[in-house]
Amino acid sequence: MTNENDPPRGGLAPAANVLGWADSHLSGFFDTFERNRRAKSMAENNPDRLEIAVGYQFRSLQFLLEALTHSSFAQESANRPRDNEQMEFLGDAVLTFVVSVILADAFPDWEEGKLTRARANLVAAPHLYSVALRLDLGQYLRLGRGEEKTGGRDKPALLVNALEALVAALYRDGGIEAARDFIARFIIPQDLGAAAGALFSIDYKSTLQELLQAERTPPAEYRVVEECGPEHQKTFTVEAVAGDNLMARGRGGNKKSAEQEAARLILEKLGRKSETHG
Repeated sequence: MTNENDPPRGGLAPAANVLGWADSHLSGFFDTFERNRRAKSMAENNPDRLEIAVGYQFRSLQFLLEALTHSSFAQESANRPRDNEQMEFLGDAVLTFVVSVILADAFPDWEEGKLTRARANLVAAPHLYSVALRLDLGQYLRLGRGEEKTGGRDKPALLVNALEALVAALYRDGGIEAARDFIARFIIPQDLGAAAGALFSIDYKSTLQELLQAERTPPAEYRVVEECGPEHQKTFTVEAVAGDNLMARGRGGNKKSAEQEAARLILEKLGRKSETHG
């Protein structure tokens, strides 16, 4: 007695029968393999692990899941969960407020302009991107198939947006203290007094290089396009070209400072581009 799942027996079976049997069994094997792979991936990317990493247990896990949900995932899901765009908006505001309070408390003698520059550096995309990398935030993102295939887990814009959304999730679940604890632990330098000088001196060229590498984009190119002024007091203009036809010109008293200014302007353009395209 034969079973329909058995391979063809008794001499040479027609090629169509053999191929049909092989196709059905291989299909079942690959379906099982894919289910197991997804189950393993979900276990590895369990948001419980992120709670451990940030040192906070959510009372409502839905806030955390929303913060980790990219619009591509929401659009492909049958139940259309909320994506993290509104959380990102709220998180940006909470982050700016909390950083302002921490800086004002830490440096009561600083003038407004100095506090503003320090805050701008702490909430800037390059710094937030480095924080997201330390938390390995990309592995927890809920992405659609297309975004997954194009390396969405490593994209700086997605990681920065998710980090801001995480701040909002902490605020929604545990109030301003939960958000402040996270910001103080992960975003503010641990020794803020010692790091005060660094808040005003960013290596924009290195930061741009890291972002371009994360986007799998060739490094930026710099060239001097103009020199003017007397020999002892020259002004240099450097043109930087990076990524998808991004170009900026920076000026400075030497080539290095002009390159840094050009890199800073490119970073600003990248930030505006990510806000436009989400």
